[in-house]
Amino acid sequence: MEFLVASAIGILTAAGIYLVLRLRTFPVILGMSLLTYAVNVFLFASGRLVIGAPPILVDGVETYTDPLPQALVLTAIVISFGMTAVVVMIALGAYLSSADDKVNDPTDPEAQAKAEEDVA
Repeated sequence: MEFLVASAIGILTAAGIYLVLRLRTFPVILGMSLLTYAVNVFLFASGRLVIGAPPILVDGVETYTDPLPQALVLTAIVISFGMTAVVVMIALGAYLSSADDKVNDPTDPEAQAKAEEDVA
């Protein structure tokens, strides 16, 4: 079970980093979402992977699940949803103003030529 969760976290992180390094807006947003999911799974797994255990210690129960990672993940889900909505609106505004969703790379000679063309 631990190997499966660790592999899922690794795959989500690798795919998220790959998508963040793309030069288009939509893959960057998806990459950030995948990185958020990877962090959420990591936080959730840090509270011990126990199936069927109560989240609080009650009389007669020897194993329990730590409720703190669960609360952190719920908070992180809400924050990531709000931030994703903000980033999507900013990206949509940038796309509508420039009719292009390419992320500007200052080392790209084509982007520099186009920027100089737009200024002139």
